[in-house]
Amino acid sequence: MTTAELADRILKGDRRALARAITLVESTRADHRAQTAQLLDALSGAGRQALRIGLSGTPGVGKSTFIESFGMMLIGQGLRVAVLAVDPSSARSGGSILGDKTRMERLSREPYAFIRPSPSQSHLGGVARRTREAIALCEAAEFDVVLIETVGVGQSETVVSEMSDLFLLLLAPAGGDELQGVKRGIMEMADLILINKADGDLKATATRTCADYAGALRLLRKRPQDPEGFPKAMTVSAVEEHGLDQAWAEMQALADWRKKNGHWEANRAEQARYWFGQEVRHALLAKLETPQARSEMDRLGAEVGSGQLSPSVAAERMLRTLASG
Repeated sequence: MTTAELADRILKGDRRALARAITLVESTRADHRAQTAQLLDALSGAGRQALRIGLSGTPGVGKSTFIESFGMMLIGQGLRVAVLAVDPSSARSGGSILGDKTRMERLSREPYAFIRPSPSQSHLGGVARRTREAIALCEAAEFDVVLIETVGVGQSETVVSEMSDLFLLLLAPAGGDELQGVKRGIMEMADLILINKADGDLKATATRTCADYAGALRLLRKRPQDPEGFPKAMTVSAVEEHGLDQAWAEMQALADWRKKNGHWEANRAEQARYWFGQEVRHALLAKLETPQARSEMDRLGAEVGSGQLSPSVAAERMLRTLASG
């Protein structure tokens, strides 16, 4: 299939073509990267936009259960939903389970849903390196909402906020004291904090936890992209499907306010600049992986190890070699 044919099928909403295209953008082969650039360029003219929702939370908080219940609710309202789920990769073997389709059994059978698990590989920040490009493909395929589920690694998992319009943080009841709410990092990125598992014996605990975080959020410095009352904390139950419609109403209200006040486009422009810088950095790091660069690194490393050169002098020489090459 040519790049033009693949682009045409994606624009028609073909899920099989979309899956094939995401496999292409995740490839590291030089010829595939060239094809990816052509494909994204061909699709950019469509001008389609989806609501990009990043979702983070600690492992076991119920992210997959929430996404399935939330996604089924959105499909019930006539929306098309894409889920890009990032699974942690083994530090030893590099493998991933990629079991999100198994967890989201109902959603995976829906014709208006698309679920794509991807390995995080060595990329930090809770997302895969090419997730941003996968989002662009899903938008071109006319999905209305794109949910980006992160690995769930902790408070430094903020990269997803650089590729989403709204950032949700899913927390469990009694997950910590109210001091957690004022910690910097992921808490500062969140637009909505959802206390999941607010059902059964945990319902009262979830309500108290929500109140703790709501109080803590008021202590954080107000952001220009937030209307009055945001960010806010809410309780939801993915199992009982309680509170999902209220959470969706809050997301829509926040997105509409940001569009009306110019923050939506400004945020996307800033994100584009961020990823431009990231691509330049990755390209520079890739130069260190060439055989010539590795050979020079080994030679200079040996001299550093023997005490003939200091690390800073050796690094300066290596940079000069790269610049001249």
